[in-house]
Amino acid sequence: MRFNTLALTLATAGTLAAAQHNHGHRRLHRRADDTVIEYELNGVLVSEAVVCEGIADGTLEWADGIAPSGACESSSATATAASTAAATTVTEIAPAISVGPFSYPATTAAATTTSAQASSGSSTSSSAAAASGTSTSSTSTGIDADFPDGEISCSDFPSDYGAVALDYLGLGGWSGIQYVTISDDVVTEIVTGVSGDSCTSGAMCSYACPAGYQKSQWPSTQGSTGQSVGGIKCKDGKLYLTNSDLSSKLCIPGVGGVYVENTLSEVVAVCRTDYPGTESETIPLSVAAGSTEDLTCPNGTTYYKWEGEVTSAQYYINPKGVSTKTGCQWGTSASDVGNWAPMNMGVGESDGKWLSLFPNTPTTTATLDFNVKIKGDDLSGECYYEDGVFYDADGEVDDGCTVSSSLFVILMLLGTFNASCLAARLTRHAPSASALSSSPAGEGPFPIPPLPPLRSNPFALLQGTT
Repeated sequence: MRFNTLALTLATAGTLAAAQHNHGHRRLHRRADDTVIEYELNGVLVSEAVVCEGIADGTLEWADGIAPSGACESSSATATAASTAAATTVTEIAPAISVGPFSYPATTAAATTTSAQASSGSSTSSSAAAASGTSTSSTSTGIDADFPDGEISCSDFPSDYGAVALDYLGLGGWSGIQYVTISDDVVTEIVTGVSGDSCTSGAMCSYACPAGYQKSQWPSTQGSTGQSVGGIKCKDGKLYLTNSDLSSKLCIPGVGGVYVENTLSEVVAVCRTDYPGTESETIPLSVAAGSTEDLTCPNGTTYYKWEGEVTSAQYYINPKGVSTKTGCQWGTSASDVGNWAPMNMGVGESDGKWLSLFPNTPTTTATLDFNVKIKGDDLSGECYYEDGVFYDADGEVDDGCTVSSSLFVILMLLGTFNASCLAARLTRHAPSASALSSSPAGEGPFPIPPLPPLRSNPFALLQGTT
C-alpha cells in the first residue's frame, strides 16, 4: 500500500491571471453585477495582497500593460461571492529577491519558562475557520482596518479587525493567553492560560490570522530568561496594541510566494506555533483535499527577533484526515497529532526563502501516512519525505533537509507510501529509548525542547548545529 503526498511550492514571479468563477449555489442572495477578481500565479490561487505588492514593487507586471478594472483596488484580500471577472495575465520579470550563501549563526539553548502547561482539552464550540476541509481565510473580515486602541472590551474578540477566532480552545477565541509579571522592564513571570481562562487586565492575548497573514503585535518587553511574549494587551478592561511601530493592523502578510498544495483525498492540518507567545501549535491552516493555500513566511528583516536574531515560522504537519480543531492544539503520545505530529517544518526568509522538513524527534517516532515534497523554481537542492524517510540531493538523511529559493516554493502532499519497506527503516532511524524517556515533550509551552528553528536560523538543527 502507498500513501498520497502533500506538496508545498515557493514562487515569486510567473504568470498571473484573474480567472472567472461562477458560484451558482449563491445565486439566491447574489447581485447579478457582483464581481470579484481571483489571482492565479503559476497555476496557484494567491492573495490580492501578494499580487498588488508585486505590481507595486516591480516584480510583477500585467501582460498587456493594462491593469484590469477593479484589480488592486479592493481593501480586502479575501474574496466573497463572484459572478464574472475579466481574465488578465501578468508577465514575469527579473525577481527582486536573490539567494545568497547560507551561514549558520550561533544558536542558543532554549530558555526555561515559568508558564503553566497548556490544556489539551477542547471546548464544545468550534469556529468555521478551523472546520475540517475549510480555509482559515474564510472567516476574517476587516483585515485592512486599523485597530482602535482602547475602544474594544477585553471580553470581545476582535474578529472585525482580521483576527480569526479559535473558539474550540476555550480561550474566548484567543490562540493563547499569557498572564505576565513585569519588573524592571522585563517579564519576570509568565503563567499560560488554559481552557476556560479569559483575556483580563494585565494579560497578553494572542490571536490567529488568515492564511498568508500573521499577527503583528508583541511587546518590546520580553521574558527575562528568553521566553517570548506575544499578542495585544488587556489594560483596564480594554484592548491595546503592543507593537504599533510595526503596524496599526492586527494581521500583516508574510513575504508571499510560499504555498501548500494538498493532492490527497482528505484534509491536512498544518499548525504554526504561536510565536512570539505561548509557542504552542495553535495557529491553524486547514488545507482541503485538492486545494492550495498560502503558507505564511515571516519577513526576516521586519518580523520578531529573538535576542537580536532572525526567527522563522515553525509548523507541525498532522496525519491526513485530522482537522485543525484536533491537530492544532496539545495532543498525546497515543494520538500522533498536535505537538506529537510526526513532522515539523521551518519556513523563513533571509537572502531568499528557506524551507526545511524534519522529524519531530525526540518527541515521537511516528511517521506520516503520506509523502511530502518541496517543489519550486530556483531551488538550491532537493528536500522530500518518502516512505517515512527524509532525502536531500545526496540521498537519505536522518535529521531532515533544507532548501532555499529566490522565487516560488510549493510544499506538496502527494504520492504513496510503501509500508513494507518502513519497518526495516524505523529501527535504524528511531532515537534511543533513553532519549525518548528523558524528553520533556508534551510539556508546555515549548513544543520541541531545544527549538533552535524558532530562535535563530530556522534550519540550523538540520545541519548539525545545536
